[in-house]
Amino acid sequence: MRLPRKPLCLFLIALYGLFSLYAAYHVFFGRRRGAPAASSRGLRKGAAPARERRGRDQSTLRSEEWNPWEVDEKNEQRHRFKTSLQILNKPTKGKTDFRVQIWGKAAIGLYLWEHIFEGSLDPADVTAQWREGNTIVGRTHYSFITGPGVVPGYFSVDVNNVVLILNGREKAKVFYATQWLLYAQNLVQTRQLQHLAVVLLGSEQCSNEWISRFLRKNGGSVELLFLVYDSPWVNDVDVFQWPLGVATYRNFPVVEASWSMLHNERPYLCNFLGTVYENSSRQALMNILKQDGNDKLCWVSAREQWQPQETNESLKSYQDALLQSDLTLCPAGVNTECYRIYEACSYGSVPVVEDVMTAGSCGNTSAHHSAPLQLLKSVDAPFIFIKSWKELPAILEKEKTIILQEKIQRRKMLLHWYQNFKTELKMRFTNILESSFLMNNKG
Repeated sequence: MRLPRKPLCLFLIALYGLFSLYAAYHVFFGRRRGAPAASSRGLRKGAAPARERRGRDQSTLRSEEWNPWEVDEKNEQRHRFKTSLQILNKPTKGKTDFRVQIWGKAAIGLYLWEHIFEGSLDPADVTAQWREGNTIVGRTHYSFITGPGVVPGYFSVDVNNVVLILNGREKAKVFYATQWLLYAQNLVQTRQLQHLAVVLLGSEQCSNEWISRFLRKNGGSVELLFLVYDSPWVNDVDVFQWPLGVATYRNFPVVEASWSMLHNERPYLCNFLGTVYENSSRQALMNILKQDGNDKLCWVSAREQWQPQETNESLKSYQDALLQSDLTLCPAGVNTECYRIYEACSYGSVPVVEDVMTAGSCGNTSAHHSAPLQLLKSVDAPFIFIKSWKELPAILEKEKTIILQEKIQRRKMLLHWYQNFKTELKMRFTNILESSFLMNNKG
């Protein structure tokens, strides 16, 4: 059977046309197959829609040869390569799987974890019942738990080494801290725990005799004690001094340095926001400021009664005062060391510290030549130390003559010192734990 000639010719012509179109497509468009992938990658990187990029597409380079994220990608690859080298080059000699869990049962625990260790907590909500985080320092893997849900006997203990952070500043806190110490001591005695250290916010008068019976040298289970304030117990053998830090219980944040913090002109010579007690050095400070009218040049806000908690407004006002003042006045309270010292450092405002020994059992200058604030002085804190507020007018007069560039350099030096101070504390803390706990393991 013969097929009709005309339909066959039409079919062949149509087939030839389709083949020609297919060949032309490959010739002119085949080289652009990679474009969709590049486009989708661009959108993942947060690129603008095509309509918004038309002006940027006018280039002497072919569009398929120009990758606007090439620099970012190369930097990212370079960073990954550098990180890999650092991991490979880390010394492995003597490396051990040393794990420490920190139980944060006092607000100073947040200063240790978030400010010194630069660790994060999950969840971020400060009101959560249970918060936890992890970080690695040297050979040590740290885990941190805190919150009302961390209660003796109501969580599993699956670690050998624990650092317990407690508040022993007043009688009610001491009772609570004692319960935790009894619980931890029982864990050690029943071999559920191998090593125990304590970070203690001690008494402002250094009256910490209540914890003495828990120390290892007195038959207890606490091998190491890190103690806030200039206690005569500090011997750098089993008792070490620890900084007070910022008032985390008032939600004072971790502060990141910014360009404006370093370079902006600050409108105030100094600041003091706080409680002024009758017949105290703080009262003397206020009188000195008023005598020469310097209270008009400083951000001063005094109150007669202490307030344990900040409002959002008062916290912002305080932070603004630190940020907008070149100097922060730090009068002694019940103890010379105060949160204000560290909070001023966070904002690059130089602390002017009343360097006097307060009443109590913290020592005296004849027996301890660098007391008070021995820890800060041992690392050359770049503060202004004074013995009397009568020295303040001369300090403020000198401050008026300092040009902005000199103040910028001073801020940089203070912020750099404070960062180094926290880093050295972290490494020293870790080295002490590793040396003591690992050595005792061998013994």
